[in-house]
Formats: sequence, structure tokens, C-alpha cells
Amino acid sequence: MTTQLTDAALAVQLMDLTSLNSNDSAATIQALVASIKPNLGIPAAVCVYSEFVDGAKLALAERELSYVKVATVTNFPSGNNELSEVINETLVAIERGADEIDLVLPYQALIAGDEGTALEYVRASKECCPEHVQLKVIIESGELKTAQLITLATEIAIAGGADFVKTSTGKVAINATLEATEVMLSTIKKSPHVVGFKAAGGVKTVMDASSYLQLATDIMGEGYLNPLTFRFGASSLLADVYAVLT
Repeated sequence: MTTQLTDAALAVQLMDLTSLNSNDSAATIQALVASIKPNLGIPAAVCVYSEFVDGAKLALAERELSYVKVATVTNFPSGNNELSEVINETLVAIERGADEIDLVLPYQALIAGDEGTALEYVRASKECCPEHVQLKVIIESGELKTAQLITLATEIAIAGGADFVKTSTGKVAINATLEATEVMLSTIKKSPHVVGFKAAGGVKTVMDASSYLQLATDIMGEGYLNPLTFRFGASSLLADVYAVLT
């Protein structure tokens, strides 16, 4: 039980509390921020669609939680938008106050053998980000399927300047898995750069989170488990974490 409590307390600090639903509204985002219980732990970030970045910032400020980052998504969820559209999305999100950009890699182009396009999207997005804005690249590992493609996508994200490599959008059949995580972390470990990792989609309980925390510790060491280098993208994990900590 001590391990579960420790993992629950750590998981909340590493969480991007997420709402990316087609029916999101200002009220949804208010409720998302309202679900944070500071006495039980505060997430690293909230992740919302770009149009709600302002509202999330205000809602956090009202609760004296302005230090919680606000993340948003670009090229989401298909990864198929034109590069000019993605750049515009990115610039608008930053103008709205986004602290972190979660870019969907054009993974379908990569599957088709087009590595150049994938790299171009990452590089161009990174160039839009001022120093205080982090770029997280979603490779959609469940669609890439093979260890070879997951490795390649992770390498491309790193080469393009990604601050984090993220498993999934949460919008496909297979999202975060321990198998993909192992491949991604092993690839990150070989990089001379400090690159973070984010598991998104399907991490719903403290028990789920514990498996990822243990795997990351085994590959990267305990020091990696901090919000600067490790995140969970989650919509339902917070409730289970708080239940364990209550």
C-alpha cells in the first residue's frame, strides 16, 4: 500500500489533466480545473483545445494555480493537416498563452515511408516555440505498430527538436502501451539531448501508472520521474489517484 500511495502522489504531479472532447465548452474546462484538489496534489499541466487555453489560464489563476502549465494540441488528431495550417494553429495557441504544444506527427506519411515530411513538421513547429514554450510530439505509437517504426518516429521527433515524445492522441484503438513505452524510452536514452516522455491514453488507474513509473525508472533512473521529463496524459486518472490518497 505504501508503494501505491507513493505512486499516486507522484502520478498527480506528473499529470497533464486532459479534456479533448468534441463537446468541450467553457463550463467543461472550468469543471476540469475545479476537479483539482490542491491538498491531495496538483497536476503539472492541463491540456485543452486551443480555443479554451484562455479560459483554462483564467480558471487556474482564480484558484491561485497559475504555475500549472496549459498545454494544447496541433495537427490533432489525424496528423494530416497542411503544414501552413499547423504553423498557424501553433502561433495562435502561443498567442493565447499556451505553455506547451502537443503536435501530432504526420504519422501516416511516416508509415508510407515519408520521413522528410515528419521531420519538417517537428522542426517547423519547434521554430515557432519561444524558449518558454515546450514542444511535445505525439507519434501515435498504436498506429505505427512495429518497434522499428516507433523507434524511427521517436528519433525523428528528437532530431526535430522535441522536448517530449508522447505515445498517443487517445483517439485511436491502441494508445499508450508498456511495449511502446519501452521502445520509446530506450530510444530517448540513446539521445545526447534531455528529452521527456509522455504516456497518453489508457492510463486510468494508479495501478496502470505504477507500471509506467517502474518501467521508466528501470530504463532512465529515478531522477527522470519529474514533470520536466515525464508526464501522463490523462482524463480519468486524477479521480483514482485522489481516491487512493484520500
